[in-house]
Amino acid sequence: MLDIKFVRENPDLVKENIHKKFQDQKLSLVDDVITEDAALRRAQQQADELRSQRKKISKEIGKLMGQGKKEEAEEIKKQVAAIAGQLEELASKEDQLRTSVTEKMMMIPNMIDDSVPIGKDDSENVELERFGEPVVPDFEIPYHTEIMESLAGIDLDAARRVAGNGFYYLVGDIARLHSAILSYARDFMIDRGFTYVIPPYMIRSNVVDGVMSFAEMEGMMYKIEGEDLYLIGTSEHSMIGRFIDQIINEKELPYTLTSYSPCFRKEKGAHGIEERGVYRIHQFEKQEMIVVCRPEESADWFKKLYTNTVDFFRTLDIPVRTLECCSGDLADLKNKSVDVEAWSPRQKKYFEVGSCSNLTDAQARRLKIRVKDDKGNKYFAHTLNNTCVAPPRMLIAFLENNLQEDGSVLIPEVLQPYMGGKKVLTPKK
Repeated sequence: MLDIKFVRENPDLVKENIHKKFQDQKLSLVDDVITEDAALRRAQQQADELRSQRKKISKEIGKLMGQGKKEEAEEIKKQVAAIAGQLEELASKEDQLRTSVTEKMMMIPNMIDDSVPIGKDDSENVELERFGEPVVPDFEIPYHTEIMESLAGIDLDAARRVAGNGFYYLVGDIARLHSAILSYARDFMIDRGFTYVIPPYMIRSNVVDGVMSFAEMEGMMYKIEGEDLYLIGTSEHSMIGRFIDQIINEKELPYTLTSYSPCFRKEKGAHGIEERGVYRIHQFEKQEMIVVCRPEESADWFKKLYTNTVDFFRTLDIPVRTLECCSGDLADLKNKSVDVEAWSPRQKKYFEVGSCSNLTDAQARRLKIRVKDDKGNKYFAHTLNNTCVAPPRMLIAFLENNLQEDGSVLIPEVLQPYMGGKKVLTPKK
């Protein structure tokens, strides 16, 4: 959410930003917010003047009563009662205007960074850099679920019977590999100075409102029936929510945290063949990175975060590339975003395995996450998040890039201690 003062003083800049995000249907929100905000401030001023007037004339009542002038005192009491009625009406008007302004402000997107390329959707994202040499072997690579089935490592049919489409059973070596990748990611991030956290897997609605837009919530979040609780779609939600309504001592910053959690997503819509299997699912696990920092530090942390993901995948010898997300592909709270994509030898192209976002103070403003410096000044923190790794999607890249012609899968050296010393997985079917 933007600063209302910024919107008030820079309406044309805010509208230009909306236009760059191809959301022209939201342009009228800017004028509506400015008009309603002015009306709110007028109502507040009128209420202040009435309260001052009431205080002044209320002092006269006691004086008149002491002088035995009861009739005059009664007349002033009527004036006080009338003012009370006016104040009640103004309070109701203020509440309505404040609610309307807040709702509209939450629909106005965050200002995008000047470096963000302008484009309508993800087809116009811009490649930044490639790491590692993408290889296409001279033998055919099966679909990822076929590789898993050959290793007796997945049961989708049973999952459909138990929970429906979009779920899975991982079994044996594949299940162990899944856990090994997460354990390695945890230690990788700890070695980079991040503090490991396991957060709540459910959050209240006020946290949901703070960490994401309404449109994102509708397309992602599962609501717990009869409770003010939602299952998290990513641990970023509860990790940033941890600081709601907090005033942080500036000396404690930056907070550099890495969190493990299961993630739950509706994933509405039809998906193509490459999004079947375990690519796009309702339940998965993830190792995340979260940073809460001073505004002047967020640009540097942004690059550090997605570089961590690149480095993690390269330790597993998986070729990756980074993509700058264009304006139309940015969620409303994001100021800037870079996706990390892994190489798929089967598809002969890259696919997304992680996303890094700088949200500047948009989340902090919604959640009232403030920082106090050594002079007592308060300001809103900047928040960032990034995926370290999210199996089982990452398993697709892992299996395809480590598959051998005989159907076996090599285990990179860094993962072997987490796999009980195993160096290779061999087909069982």
